[in-house]
Amino acid sequence: MATDRIIKSTAAIGFRAHSGWAAVIAVSGPLDAPQVLLRWRIELCDARDPHSKQPYHAAEPREFTEAEKLVNACLASSQKFASQAVQSITTDLNQKGYRVTAAAVLCASGRPLPDLKGILASHALIHAAEGEMFRDVLMRGANEVGLPVSKVKERELLAQASASTGLSEAKLQHHLQSVGRQLGPPWRQDEKFATLAAWVALAGVSGTAQRAIARAM
Repeated sequence: MATDRIIKSTAAIGFRAHSGWAAVIAVSGPLDAPQVLLRWRIELCDARDPHSKQPYHAAEPREFTEAEKLVNACLASSQKFASQAVQSITTDLNQKGYRVTAAAVLCASGRPLPDLKGILASHALIHAAEGEMFRDVLMRGANEVGLPVSKVKERELLAQASASTGLSEAKLQHHLQSVGRQLGPPWRQDEKFATLAAWVALAGVSGTAQRAIARAM
């Protein structure tokens, strides 16, 4: 009973980022069938700034000093948007009686990026850097409100969710379909993947809670 109460009052968040925005899902409940508490799209850039969605692309043709200034300004602006969004999400859930204790951000499987000069010298790295930028601001935003954040590689998402929850991949997929029918659209890959990421984060929280109870008994 004590374990059930802890799991039901605990929530976790999953993010799937794009250029300038992210899909967000919050889940809570038993690990074999968590419920979706929140489904949002959050903006991560200033719509008034034409460079904010793709700052590295905008910086590419410029002199390096100007390019660096542009990228840093967009980074700072996006960080502000991400931090405000995460704070708003956690506040909303807290007001509904849920304590957000973990988050997960979906990430690519790419190599670490070089410095800005190296990034701007390669169009492929420019694309990679913009993807990484929006994932990074989400991670920092979550850290700012005290949430531990894990990175989950999209390519390994289903396998990691299965390993974390102890459920088969087929059961995970079945539950996602069931949740989608209950919630209605939008229920695209963004929402499904963000749900699985949140589920992985919730599994880590639940395991920690259960271990704490075991130690206390």
